[in-house]
Amino acid sequence: MTNVLPAASPSPARTGLVVGKFWPPHRGHQLLLETAAAQVSELLVLVYANPDDPRHAAPARAHWLRELYRGDDYALGPRSGATPLRIEALPAAAVPPDAADDTTHREFVRQWLARQGERIDVVFSSETYGPGFAEHLGVTHIAVDNQRQQVPTSGTRLRAALAEEAESFGESALHIHPFIAGQYGVVPPATVPRLVLLGAESSGKTTLSIALAEALGTAWVPEFGRTLHEQKNGKLVYEDLLYIGRRQLELEDEAAAQAHGWLVCDTNAATTALYSYYYFHRCDPALQRLAEVCRQRYAHTFVCMPTTPFEDDGWRGPEALRQFQHGAILMQLEMLGIPYTLLDGSVEERVAKVRAVLG
Repeated sequence: MTNVLPAASPSPARTGLVVGKFWPPHRGHQLLLETAAAQVSELLVLVYANPDDPRHAAPARAHWLRELYRGDDYALGPRSGATPLRIEALPAAAVPPDAADDTTHREFVRQWLARQGERIDVVFSSETYGPGFAEHLGVTHIAVDNQRQQVPTSGTRLRAALAEEAESFGESALHIHPFIAGQYGVVPPATVPRLVLLGAESSGKTTLSIALAEALGTAWVPEFGRTLHEQKNGKLVYEDLLYIGRRQLELEDEAAAQAHGWLVCDTNAATTALYSYYYFHRCDPALQRLAEVCRQRYAHTFVCMPTTPFEDDGWRGPEALRQFQHGAILMQLEMLGIPYTLLDGSVEERVAKVRAVLG
């Protein structure tokens, strides 16, 4: 399931509507949103529930959805032709109870749209209530995977699974984007185990990643934060850090399809969170949660010692900063309870140490 919105139909211009709890947002919701976006010039998404999730209320879930559909080429500007997607979160106190009858819910949405001056042309849903809801609004209805054949899950089923311990969530996590799963402290089952390399700037992570991938006969995942930093000529903004954390997970999943035995990962969300604090003195709660589940996501964590010759490539900070960064990484790992192995010496020595740990 992609999280890149398709281009809208060139004509006629029309606005679509999707309404739901999105508790939690799952692959079925992504299918619904992406199918809808392909057929309208603008898509309005209303997120609400009453009672609401006490841990992650509608505003948080709406924030996650906005992040998912931020766009993979964000660094290069908005994608030409992409469907504008507006996601609105409504507080639980302002909406009817979930147990209210269909007419109450339909009329609530109709009146809300009228107050906002919204004109809707088509409703998209994956629920049986969809046709009656659209008829009440006086618009067309389009059903998307009502039988759950493309994505065999539902919000009700996933909420029940999330109510259990994270360890027992199991295969249900496959129906949730890894970014969303991380918000609930869950890591989807991996097709191959992952090892991650951390380290200060110019500590040899990239060189070691390439060497390890060759030695293990597998794939490796470059540091997306570095890529984006260069694409934006060093001018990252606060929102970019969460985007980096989310995109890194997607790149890992893509690379896992080519991996054999192990997947080598250059950096993780914990380091991205550190840089968020370093550059902006704050960190998005969603990125904090991605950092917290790094212990479950990676089977082994290795930290490269900053003893390699410093290379000033024009993008890095001063050499003296390396020692501070190294200490900050170790402190964060210990505070998060993530075991790690230090790597020192030549590239060959570091590869040998990793192989010895992997067994």
